[in-house]
Amino acid sequence: MPELPGTTPDPRRCGQGKGTGYGTVQALLKVGKVEMAQKVTVELEDDLTGGPAEQTMRFAFEGSDYEIDLSAKTAAAFGKQLAPYLEHARRAGRAPARKPGRTPANRQRSGDIRAWAKEHGLAVSERGRIPASVVEQYQAHPAPRSSAVRPGGSGPG
Repeated sequence: MPELPGTTPDPRRCGQGKGTGYGTVQALLKVGKVEMAQKVTVELEDDLTGGPAEQTMRFAFEGSDYEIDLSAKTAAAFGKQLAPYLEHARRAGRAPARKPGRTPANRQRSGDIRAWAKEHGLAVSERGRIPASVVEQYQAHPAPRSSAVRPGGSGPG
């Protein structure tokens, strides 16, 4: 990759080399006050034959994800071996990560803790996380005379 005199290489530059199994990354390194360019070339090797590879194949089996670098010929053989199974299999998507939602009970409890903290002179914000120390003090405080039952406390009785 020829550079113009007096310019520095783009550290984000990435190009393909001789074939699809090759890649080149160019980056700037700073050692003390001197800037140096570093060029790294990655060449894929077929994991089964040891020859040059053109692609990385990803697959999953029994809950584990795998990657294997294969030449075009080996990849075709791999696909041919899997074909009868893939014809009868169904695609499985990944379940979306589920974020626990706030329930009305959680909101009510947070409101109760904030009100109690203000009554007792403890500083808490109107929104956001309540400090653990405030929650611990709230749970350790005797329950008020109401029908509510607090975690760590006791209800009317």
